[in-house]
Amino acid sequence: MKIPGTDAEFRKIAEKLIKNGHEAYLVGGAVRDAFLHRKVTDFDIATDAPPWRCMEIFPYAIPTGIQHGTITVIPRSRAYKVEITTFRTEGAYSDSRHPDSVKFVGDIVMDLSRRDFTSNAMAIDLATEAFVDPFEGKKDLARKLIKAVGEPQERFREDALRAIRAIRFSAQLQFSIDAATLRAATEFSASLLKISAERVRDEFSKILLSRRPSVGLELLVSTTMADAIIPELRACQGVSQPMHGEKDVLSHLFDTVDAVIADGLPEERLLVVRLAALFHDIGKPACMSDDQGDISFYKHEFESSNIARDTLTRLKYPNAIIDAVCHLVRHHMFNYDSGWTDSALRRFVARVGIDSIPDLFELRLADTIATTGGPHSWPLLEEFRSRIASMIEEKQAFSLKDLAVNGEDLAAIGVPRNKEMGALLSELLDAVLDDPSLNTRESLLKLAHAHYFSLDRLKN
Repeated sequence: MKIPGTDAEFRKIAEKLIKNGHEAYLVGGAVRDAFLHRKVTDFDIATDAPPWRCMEIFPYAIPTGIQHGTITVIPRSRAYKVEITTFRTEGAYSDSRHPDSVKFVGDIVMDLSRRDFTSNAMAIDLATEAFVDPFEGKKDLARKLIKAVGEPQERFREDALRAIRAIRFSAQLQFSIDAATLRAATEFSASLLKISAERVRDEFSKILLSRRPSVGLELLVSTTMADAIIPELRACQGVSQPMHGEKDVLSHLFDTVDAVIADGLPEERLLVVRLAALFHDIGKPACMSDDQGDISFYKHEFESSNIARDTLTRLKYPNAIIDAVCHLVRHHMFNYDSGWTDSALRRFVARVGIDSIPDLFELRLADTIATTGGPHSWPLLEEFRSRIASMIEEKQAFSLKDLAVNGEDLAAIGVPRNKEMGALLSELLDAVLDDPSLNTRESLLKLAHAHYFSLDRLKN
C-alpha cells in the first residue's frame, strides 16, 4: 500500500535501516491518522535493530529512551521527529506506570501485541509496503471503535494511563469505546492516582482541546476517573440552579466547555479558556443557599477560583496557565449593561486587565450560550467590546504603565521611593480613570504635588 504522509527525509531515514540489513515498519499514530485522513506530524518506526545498533546507524540521534529501546532522529528540516524503537515485549507493571523489564524481540507482531488499542497496533513495512494488521485495527477504525488489544484488563494493568487515553481518543476521534474496554477502564480508574500528574494532565488537556470535550468529560465522570482528577465535579451532579432549566451545574459546566469556540484561538489560549469554562461554576455546591426555594450561589466565583488553583496545581499545570485560568474564573460574573458610564467601564478594564479582556469575553459568551442554548452572539457583549476598543484606540489609561508620569517623575518633585510613592501613583490612576483628560505630565505632577504636599498631610 502507499506509505502515507512521508517525504524524502523520512524515506532516507527508513532506507538507512533497511540498507543496513534491518527491518523498518511505520507504526502507531501515523498509520492510524493516515487512514483517517488526519495530518501526520510525527512518525514512529519499529525495527529489529537493537538500540546500540540504531545509535551506530544514526550517530546524531537523541537517546530519548534507549533503556527501553527508543532513539529520536530529527530530520534536517526539523519539521517533525522520528522515533525509532526496537521490537520489544514488556514485563509486569508493578507500579501501573513503568514496565519492570523490557525484552527485545525480532517479530513485529509480538511488538504490536503490547500496544494499547487496535487502531494503534497497525504497521506498514517500509521495505515492501505490506500492511500488517494482526488485531483488525483497520476494521475498528471503520467501525469508529476504540478497542483494547487482547485482554483489556491486562492492557490497563500494564499502564493505567491507557484508561484515560481510551477516553481521550474517543473525544478526539468522536469514536465509541468497546464495552469490554470501557468496563476495564472503569475498573482501573482509581489507578490513575498512581500515575504521574504530568502524564494525566497531558491526556486531560487533549480531551479539553478536542472538538467536543463534553464527550470525554462525561466519560471521565461515568467511569469515575474524574474522581481521581477533579473530585469536586461529583458534587456538581444534581445541583439545580435558576435560569438553567433542567440542567444541573455539572451539565452546565460541560455545555460551557463545548461552547468555547476554537476557531482563531491559539492552542494555549483555547486550553486556558476551556479550563476556565470547566471551573467557572464548580464552587456553586459549596456556596449554595436555599431560602424557601430561592436558590443562590453568593460569591461562588471565589470558591471556584480556589478549587481551580488547587486542582491545576496538583496536576502541575504551568503557573502562567494556572494564574490565567483563576483570573478568568474570578472575574466571570460581570454584568454589563448600556447604562455603564465610561468611568465604570475604565475601572472594570483596570481591575480585570486589558490583556485578559478577550479571553474573559470568550468565557462569558460560552457561559451565555450554555445558559440560553444559543445563539452564538450576545449584542450587549459586542457593545461592551466596541466601547473598550474605542478607548484603546484613543490611548486612554487603564493601568499605571499608561500614566503620563512614573516613579522617576515623582521622585524628582521630592516623593520618596517607598510605599507612599506606590499609593500616590494609584491615586493618580484613580483620578485618570474618572477623567482621562488629566493624563498629561503637567496635570499629573500638579495633582501629585497637591496630594503629597497638602497642608493636612504636612500637619500630620
